[in-house]
Amino acid sequence: MTVSALNQRPLYEDVAERLRQQIFERTLEPGSWIDEIRIAESLGISRTPLREALKVLATEGLVTMKLRRGAYVTEVSEKDLMDVYHLLSLLESDAARAVASQASDQQLQELAQLHDQLAQNIEHTEAFFSINEQFHLRLLEMANNRWRLNMVNDLRKVMKLNRHHSLLKEGRIDQSLKEHEGLVQALLDRNPELAAQRMATHFANGLQAAA
Repeated sequence: MTVSALNQRPLYEDVAERLRQQIFERTLEPGSWIDEIRIAESLGISRTPLREALKVLATEGLVTMKLRRGAYVTEVSEKDLMDVYHLLSLLESDAARAVASQASDQQLQELAQLHDQLAQNIEHTEAFFSINEQFHLRLLEMANNRWRLNMVNDLRKVMKLNRHHSLLKEGRIDQSLKEHEGLVQALLDRNPELAAQRMATHFANGLQAAA
């Protein structure tokens, strides 16, 4: 099937999204060389929008451009992972502090409902991953700082490159759910510092499980 621009965004953005999903799904493995000719042919496009898409993915950290060697899917080192988790902890802890201080009661109830959905899907890994990501995204949106939101979105894309997702470690999903429960309670209690502390602990435990 060829790439078709059903919406108004440029073709290279559609191509970037397809490649992004292939990277997250491990169809394109970390460290693998990206065969531009093969991919362009499979998508039914020229190499121009593909190269523009690769530039986008390079700015996100998902692709590494090597001089005279082409593009490769980025491999995440242990230091990369530590650095990403450190920044996410700082940014999302600050967001939790802001939400505890300024979110409406309705917004806090929305986060509580997302937590309930997490609990209901604890036996369904993919659904748990999806709702977990939605929870963090909504909290960031409620914190109402688009620069922080953009930074976290890019960092989370790099985090997805990790071969050993932290939630896949035995017992980590149960532990993560308990951490979310404590975080939501701190938010509902409108305790900014406790919410920030529990978010930081959540990321510290996540890093330990991912390492």
